Amino acid sequence: MGAVEPDLYRDTWVRYLGYANEVGESFRPLVPVPVVWASYGVATAYVTADAIDKGRRAATAHVQDPAQATRVGVAVVDTFVWQSLASVAIPGFTINRLCAASLALLGTLTRWPLPLRRWATTALGLAAIPVIITPIDRTVDFLMDSSLRKLYGAPGEPPAPH
Repeated sequence: MGAVEPDLYRDTWVRYLGYANEVGESFRPLVPVPVVWASYGVATAYVTADAIDKGRRAATAHVQDPAQATRVGVAVVDTFVWQSLASVAIPGFTINRLCAASLALLGTLTRWPLPLRRWATTALGLAAIPVIITPIDRTVDFLMDSSLRKLYGAPGEPPAPH
């Protein structure tokens, strides 16, 4: 058995590109909206590249398997859906709402000037990123295991016959 190829999208600095939209949402009070949307473009490109890579890996691992196409499809769909939820949609929404609420609360509860409130909101958003990652990942695992993965079993496995 040969050495396992390192996973560029999970084991290297490239994985941090999946957090681009959370950083963009954190900076929303300070930057133009197109910059925030560009951060979503970076995160979405990361998700897409990871899904394609997992499909390629499944194709390579199952060259002689008659269910190769199914395994590849499952790997791509599972990775894309999981990453879209866990790396883009849920954390982006979470940081967006956290920052919006904190900016509003700081405006109500303090007399800080607006630039200071905006920087404080950005700092809070950035600080929240490492805190929200694990709970979101676990929740998405649960959601996927309780729904989509019931259709096709474990990632990379062909659907069970009914």
